[in-house]
Parts: sequence; structure tokens; C-alpha cells
Amino acid sequence: MESVSFYTADQYRLQGYRYPAQGPLQGRVIVAGATGVPQGFYRRFAQFASEQGFESLTFDYRGIGESKPPSLKDFEMDLLDWGKRDLAAAVDLMAKGDAPLFVIGHSYGGHAFGLLPNHHKVAGLYVFGTGAGWHGYMPRLEQLKVLTMWHLVLPVLTWWKGYCAWKVLGMGEDLPKNAFLQWRHWCRYPHYFFDDPAMAGIDQLYRSVQSPIVAANALDDLWAMPESRDAFIQHYSQAPITRVNLSPNALGGRIGHMGYFRKNAAPLWQASLDWFKAQAAKGEAA
Repeated sequence: MESVSFYTADQYRLQGYRYPAQGPLQGRVIVAGATGVPQGFYRRFAQFASEQGFESLTFDYRGIGESKPPSLKDFEMDLLDWGKRDLAAAVDLMAKGDAPLFVIGHSYGGHAFGLLPNHHKVAGLYVFGTGAGWHGYMPRLEQLKVLTMWHLVLPVLTWWKGYCAWKVLGMGEDLPKNAFLQWRHWCRYPHYFFDDPAMAGIDQLYRSVQSPIVAANALDDLWAMPESRDAFIQHYSQAPITRVNLSPNALGGRIGHMGYFRKNAAPLWQASLDWFKAQAAKGEAA
């Protein structure tokens, strides 16, 4: 892999890693990760893709991992920046030559794609575990856990630290305060920010996307059950969408919200790469 630094339209420096294709180039793939998940978590997928001829890029959004400032305290950002600016810069970096460009997303990655001003450069999105985030789609016990986290544990940690100390809970990278507050606020709504009166018009961004999409969710993904996925993904109303419900047995009995990219998830990765190859073939035939 090769270290790569690149800049967003507002001149924020992002850190990523490029995995050159091994053998004939089949296409290029950007990994759009989940909230608070550092890019290293996706390294195995990127290596797997590169071995099959896909040049791949992982990167950290601003405020996360290797793209965070020296201190998160008082660091200002908008949660929408991760899509509108950060993923957009990655698309501009990787959209070159004749090889088609694809995005593979995880959770927030399915939100980020609709925020792109340059989604027309992407031949397709394959996303795992995206959803609307509303607790009402979750099983009762998970609802209680999530509501306790949103309204008690994380507010106290955020007040104490000046940022969301997500890492204390062993759930991922620490989050900038603004990003946490926006995330929590939008998760109050059954359709995420589409239901927020202050976000009027955002549905038009998603309606403009025409790239094909596969949205795959595990039946044991308690944070993003198929009903939650459908509540969000329906707003890509002009895009061809394939919905896939994954049995936990596909990976030996358990997937959950993070299992899509753990080391035993190669069958899921293969399915996504096969789909990318099929989309590339359609493009060549057109």
C-alpha cells in the first residue's frame, strides 16, 4: 500500500492509503467507512480487492484517525462534510483514466454517497449496514441500550472531554462534538435527516443520484435492520436499487453491524467485487 495525502475543496488535509491493482486493472474502489471507524479496519478488504485487479483507496474522514487534528476539543465541523467534501475529494482523486470507479460503503458510507456533488463520476455503490439510525427499528433491548447511550452516557462524556469520547466505550474513534450532536439529533427521526424540518431540500440531493446501488444488511445487524435500511435508502428514488438481506449463516452464524469487514467476510467482499465487474462489463457494452 502507498500513503497518500489529499485536500478537500475547503483545503482540509486528509490521509489515506492506496492499494495498487495486482494484474490487469478491473476498476477503482473507494472505501467510504462508518462513523468513528478508522480506515485500518478496512485494510483487509482493500488488499482483497487489489488482489483481484481493483486499485483501492481507504481514507479517514476529517476528525477521525489519521485525518484528525492534534486535539478534538473545540474542533468545528459539520457531519455532512464527510460526504460533501471528504468523500468528494476522494472521488476526484480516484476518478481518472478509463477504468470505472466504484464506492463500497459501510453504514455512514451509504449516507455520504447521496451528499456527493460528483456522484456522476461513480459507476456504482455497494453498501453494507446502512440505515436510518432510529431506535424504533431496533429490538427492544437494543433500543434501551442505544437510548441510554444517546441521552446519558455520551452526553456526560462529551461534556467532560469537549468531544465525544467514543473510544472509552470501545466502539470506535472519538468524534468531534458537532458530529456527535448532529448524529444524535438526526437519529431521533424515523427517516434520519430527511424528517428534520431544518434540512428541507436535502432529499433533492439524493433524488439526483442515478448510479446503481446494492444495499446489503444482515438480519442480525441490530443497528441497521432491513426496515431501517429501507427507510433511508428509499430516498435514492431515481437510482436502481437492489436490496439484499444477509443471513448470519453466510459468515458462520454472526455478522452484526461490524462483521461485514472482519477477516472472515471474504464471501461478502467477493459478492461486491463480482457486482462491480458486472457493472464494468455493462459500461463497456453500452
